[in-house]
Amino acid sequence: MSHTFSPRLIILGAPGAGKGTQAELISKDKKIPHISTGEMMRGAVAASTDLGAKVKSYLDAGKLVPDELVIDLIKDRLSQPDCTNGFLLDGFPRTVAQAEALDILLNGMNKPLTHIIELEVPDEVLIDRLLDRGKSSGRTDDTREVIEERLKIYYHQTAPVSNYYSKSNRLIELRGTKVVSAIFADISNLLSS
Repeated sequence: MSHTFSPRLIILGAPGAGKGTQAELISKDKKIPHISTGEMMRGAVAASTDLGAKVKSYLDAGKLVPDELVIDLIKDRLSQPDCTNGFLLDGFPRTVAQAEALDILLNGMNKPLTHIIELEVPDEVLIDRLLDRGKSSGRTDDTREVIEERLKIYYHQTAPVSNYYSKSNRLIELRGTKVVSAIFADISNLLSS
């Protein structure tokens, strides 16, 4: 029986770093599900599962869904057949507590992460990208002030996740300022090595 490599990865990076774009390309190329926690929550709510009802109560109240509940959702999602040959988590983990819980969960499922990739992009480039995106999409929340605030929150809450993975020598940093195809080529090389 031939065993093909199953990539199980997360992509980290600040808002505007290009995570979503790369996630879609990798998902198509490797034929693995691109699991966005936001979409997963909306899916659970739409499916009216018990978990979905719990998630809905938090979302309706405008509150953050607690880590334990998100981890339960992820466990449920990763147990589905399409995740047998790997998966890509997007938008999770956002905190060190979530990263620790994810490690425990995945080790328990015998599906530890194979790659933790961070797209490094300087703030000025991120701000310009998000301002351009705001102009082209008409998103009113992409103003310089809002973007700078989102970056502050990101560095405060999510940047420690990079340090968490870095300490165990699992973090791979890639320059996210190259063209999309070049970044994708870098990631593809990593996943096939």
